[in-house]
Amino acid sequence: MTNTKFDIKNPVHFLALGFGSGLIKPAPGTWGTLAGIPVFLVLVWLAGVGSLWYSTAVVISFFVGIYLCGKTASDIGVHDHGAIVWDEIVGLLITLAYFAPNIATVAIGFLLFRLFDIVKPWPIKALDKHVEGGLGIMIDDVVAGIFAWLGLYAIDHYVDLSSLVL
Repeated sequence: MTNTKFDIKNPVHFLALGFGSGLIKPAPGTWGTLAGIPVFLVLVWLAGVGSLWYSTAVVISFFVGIYLCGKTASDIGVHDHGAIVWDEIVGLLITLAYFAPNIATVAIGFLLFRLFDIVKPWPIKALDKHVEGGLGIMIDDVVAGIFAWLGLYAIDHYVDLSSLVL
């Protein structure tokens, strides 16, 4: 991966690259997901855990992400370049939705999201392979986020993660 194709001064590229985190090697998707943690914390601070405002912000981030990721991929001529990580940020926001912001929740959610994003069980792999453009870049991470949320919910059912405070 070369960084020369990206214009980090372009706000579309800057956001699609996860504030530049997608340019960090190795494992830009992991760095992009890590960049999602402060986004999550700020969003919870502004909107509250499980609020309509949080959910609205995530939905808006998804639709904005379709444009950001699609435009950036088009600009550099590479579909779903590894450095484009806005999709990871949105996937993590989905994973952590409705959970208290504490170390256990964030760490387990992070690990679950990365697991589903990397392994790509059905239908994630099919979506990643067959859906084009910005939607294609975003949708597999949205579904990985949903799977990770379900896993986090199951864990929280047996271990009360909300009792652990950040």
